[in-house]
Amino acid sequence: MRTAFAFWQSKTLLSAVELGVFTQLAAAPLTARELADRLGLRSRAVYDFLDALVAAGLLHRHGDGTTARYANTEATATFLDRGSPRYLGAALELANERLYPFWGGLTEALQTGQAQSEVRHGRAPFFDKLYADPDRAELFLRGMAGVSSANFTALAEVFDFGPYRTVCDVGGAAGHLSITLATRHPHLRCTTFDLPVVEPVARRTVESSAVADRITIASGDFFTGPLPQADVITMCMILHDWDLDRKIHLIRSAYAALPPGGAFVVMENMIDDNRRLNLSALLSSLNMLIEFGDGFEFTMTDFRQWCASAGFSKYETFPLTGTSSAAIAYK
Repeated sequence: MRTAFAFWQSKTLLSAVELGVFTQLAAAPLTARELADRLGLRSRAVYDFLDALVAAGLLHRHGDGTTARYANTEATATFLDRGSPRYLGAALELANERLYPFWGGLTEALQTGQAQSEVRHGRAPFFDKLYADPDRAELFLRGMAGVSSANFTALAEVFDFGPYRTVCDVGGAAGHLSITLATRHPHLRCTTFDLPVVEPVARRTVESSAVADRITIASGDFFTGPLPQADVITMCMILHDWDLDRKIHLIRSAYAALPPGGAFVVMENMIDDNRRLNLSALLSSLNMLIEFGDGFEFTMTDFRQWCASAGFSKYETFPLTGTSSAAIAYK
């Protein structure tokens, strides 16, 4: 029953982010009446809404009754206040705006194999629409970087970059992985590679860092041209977007861009080989169905087989944060 009705709690959090509850509480605790006035809430259920967030561990409440004051927890102050440099709410805003209604079509997606996102209704694909609005695109890119930042840091620590001198992050978005690696490993020179429309955001992000002199911003389409050459090629949450043929295309492109001894590093929420344990990865794979129709998550065994067909010969896996992993194939 908890699983069946889990969307109640999920939507309560998503609505709180949409309304800006945590941002309003950034400066000081507020009463329910003060919050309601600032957020334009008129329902008598405001107390239920805020106390549900308290019960879920997402707000603190000091006192009882109408004079009680609500405050952020340490986590919501850090990650869900729009003014915080570590704001993750952009991803939650997109989940609320897009994924929440699209997931209502899961049954149809399973029956037809068709995406339930914008393309289902004949509208422009999500990324085309997203990148047409520079401000929205930047919010999305920074939100995605926030979601992955812990994995970027973990990769910089667990993988031995000592033998290598150059890294190219394919699908590098705003360049945060390159910044993380260049900061942690002063000997590295990094390239962040993505579509031309992303380049202005990446340039602003990289130039504001302390390691801009060791990061190059490159633009292109990884399906229509070669990848920039480097000792290490990284892809973070890239392969899962695509069908098998395009996955293999990207793996072969990475192989071609690497020197002998080079490493291909992917960071994904990978399904365990027995397909029994990593619920997060299996649900993420269903989300790829919802989004794209033919995208899917995969196991380490899948990855090794695909890489072997491209010519790679040695493999490793490192756990990152949560249920994410880094899978490495060596040329």
